[in-house]
Amino acid sequence: MHQTQLFLSFFRIGMLGYGGGPASIPLVHKEVVEKNKWLTDDDFSDILAMANTLPGPINTKMAGYIGYRVAGFTGMMNALLASTIPTIILMIVLLTTLASFKDQPWVQGMTKAVVPVVGVMLAVLTWDFFNNAKKGLGWIAAAILVIVSFLTIELLGIHPGMVIAVLLAAAIFKKDKPKPTQEKGGDAS
Repeated sequence: MHQTQLFLSFFRIGMLGYGGGPASIPLVHKEVVEKNKWLTDDDFSDILAMANTLPGPINTKMAGYIGYRVAGFTGMMNALLASTIPTIILMIVLLTTLASFKDQPWVQGMTKAVVPVVGVMLAVLTWDFFNNAKKGLGWIAAAILVIVSFLTIELLGIHPGMVIAVLLAAAIFKKDKPKPTQEKGGDAS
């Protein structure tokens, strides 16, 4: 059953993930976290962060890891095939069909109409990630992290993978403050 659900989930993502990797991330989240509950939001965020630091298409990296986590090696192969087959089929069909109609207004309108939808999907996912960060870090720390990350990526032109790698390293090497312990004993009255 897991193999069938895994294939159908990543096949849908492959069919509907118009616009490449970033556009498919909200679809992966919907299928994996919300619909099938294979991962928690935190697990998904961790996988997304790691996938962003590695080279290659993000959809296949996420499909491979999630497939492996859900159903082992066969799950990984299943999810990878399911996420790449739609692209291969659509590339062959659409490129041969739409190439002859590329100058038609309806084709140009179709490609322009998808852009705002993808933007909204990414904005919703960003808001969800920000809310999760707010829960873990607090409002001020999350806002500062968003602003600093944005400025680092957009103004300084540093690759997002490098920003993520630095943040991961900081989280790994950060020394946790010891939690205050309550003294056992008598009443302070």
